[in-house]
Amino acid sequence: MSAQTATLAQTARRSWMKALRRPVPLTFSFVQPLFWMLIFGFLFHRFALGGEYARLSYLSFLLPGVCAMTVLFGASQSGIDLVRDLQTGFAQRMARASAHPGWMLAGKLAGDGSRLLAQALVVALLGVALGARLSVGIGPLLVAAVGLAAFAVAYGSLSCWIALRTGAPESMATFVHVVNLPLLFTSTALVPVRQMPGWLAAAARWNPLSRVADGLRQALLFSRMPDAAALLVPLAIAAVLLFALARHAMARAGDE
Repeated sequence: MSAQTATLAQTARRSWMKALRRPVPLTFSFVQPLFWMLIFGFLFHRFALGGEYARLSYLSFLLPGVCAMTVLFGASQSGIDLVRDLQTGFAQRMARASAHPGWMLAGKLAGDGSRLLAQALVVALLGVALGARLSVGIGPLLVAAVGLAAFAVAYGSLSCWIALRTGAPESMATFVHVVNLPLLFTSTALVPVRQMPGWLAAAARWNPLSRVADGLRQALLFSRMPDAAALLVPLAIAAVLLFALARHAMARAGDE
């Protein structure tokens, strides 16, 4: 195993172990989407979806959006662990000790991203247990999962960049609360775009969370292949650019 691969694997394993050793936050990460499905799913069970979703229950429509939302909220907190590591000096020591700070960041994001995909799978199973009806195609699901993973990397990289630039827990709290909810409520995670007013529908079409939620719906509800170009290309570009930004900040942290 090369030094780069070893750094990536060790950092990814550390991300998993830190999550597993904190059962309360991990449990809450499932309780929150469960509440969304219980409250919204049954509160709006008579909501007329219309269009291609007309024959679906609102809970079935909501489930892919909640899976995407689970990744959104989880990825936005990737930088919180970095703030703790910066405050203790651990991140700086690791960056200086390693010749591969980019691989360290990649390992962290790989660990966080894979864990969030696993959490989204558990959330989907909880939704089925509550009564959501799915029609899953393996090929479409793989494409949607790749898009979800790219979204996790992009948003997790943004969170890490903010953490590395500020080093303050207050900035992360602001990021989580000020950015997440507007991103959620201007997306199609909760409501079809055809049910939105014109200005909100226009914003939703550009929202990356909408692309992820709609791609998951195609795969989970209709066994239909998502539009790979519309889903994967912009998310992959965002992931690469934001990762490069966070990597630069990680390298600077090692020089301080």
